[in-house]
Amino acid sequence: MKTYLVGGAVRDELLGVPVGDRDYVVVGATPEEMAERGFRPVGKDFPVFLHPQTGEEYALARTERKTARGYKGFQVRAAPDVTLEQDLARRDLTINAMARAEDGSLVDPFGGAADLAAGVLRHVSPAFTEDPVRILRVARFAARYHTFSVAPETLDLMRAMVASGEADALVPERVWQEIAKGLGEDHPVRMFTVLADCGALERVLPEWRALDARRALAALECAAARHLPLAARYAVLFAGAPPEVVASAAERLRAPNECRDLARLVAAHAATIERGRSLDAEALATLFEATDALRRPARFAELLEAVDCVAIADGIADHYVSAERVVHALKAATGVDAGAIARAHPADIAAAVRSARIAAVEAALRGFAPPSR
Repeated sequence: MKTYLVGGAVRDELLGVPVGDRDYVVVGATPEEMAERGFRPVGKDFPVFLHPQTGEEYALARTERKTARGYKGFQVRAAPDVTLEQDLARRDLTINAMARAEDGSLVDPFGGAADLAAGVLRHVSPAFTEDPVRILRVARFAARYHTFSVAPETLDLMRAMVASGEADALVPERVWQEIAKGLGEDHPVRMFTVLADCGALERVLPEWRALDARRALAALECAAARHLPLAARYAVLFAGAPPEVVASAAERLRAPNECRDLARLVAAHAATIERGRSLDAEALATLFEATDALRRPARFAELLEAVDCVAIADGIADHYVSAERVVHALKAATGVDAGAIARAHPADIAAAVRSARIAAVEAALRGFAPPSR
């Protein structure tokens, strides 16, 4: 029985970046032997165990054989005679198919260290084509390692997978999982360009055809540079998109509610907020009502951040003036004592509160001085 550190931990160690989760492969053991040593089984599709002290994952070495289309169409074999190299051979990229032995030596049967040094994302074997999720993973790793190139032969395999319909077997949960991770990287635009290069983008997100790709990617680049959260990065893609496109994409990807809702707000209100420097008090009050800004100020602030990135993508030079003016107006509207007005005007509370807010915004705008940057 031998244990090896594998995958991302080895890759990150060689890159000199902080190592996150540590995963291990155990060669020459049975599930019964693992249980006898105190490991707790957690794997459903193949034998994975948690270390009794550290809680880290230890998987028995295994092979996989393709039996049907899609990422679940595999027959898994985990047995004591499965070698480490056989286990590494089933992995996606050479940079993820390295192992560190207990004595500290590097096991690198597919040249992962060389590809890491050269900055190349390269598939391990032709078995790469058996799992459509690997298309998304390559694109996601391209977003993480934005200076790395995708090996031409790997890109060819990805294109072949799209052409054969293998990419159509992707399920929404896995698509969103990889897309969300890619959006969270420092250079998420690269994920979309790689997916477009291999023809997969419009397969996993047909709504892309209805978006302004240049604008969407420029806004996303801004959102990433500002380290905006996931919902904002997702939402900027949909500025100006029709409501049905936003709804269809969110449903297809099964995006979280906060991503779906912010995308809907950006799509519907980006153009209005971009004109914030010229909106009168009544138009601003209407904007606050439509976006629920007074009850959801944090979400509205995120909306403004997202729209500011859209404005930059649109080439608006003094984009920040509109945002500052909208924020100034919102503070005035928030300061209105709705309770006192309701007591004073019980016959028509909504109209009275709205009038008071418009008056407060008008007064605030008279004293607004555009910021200089």
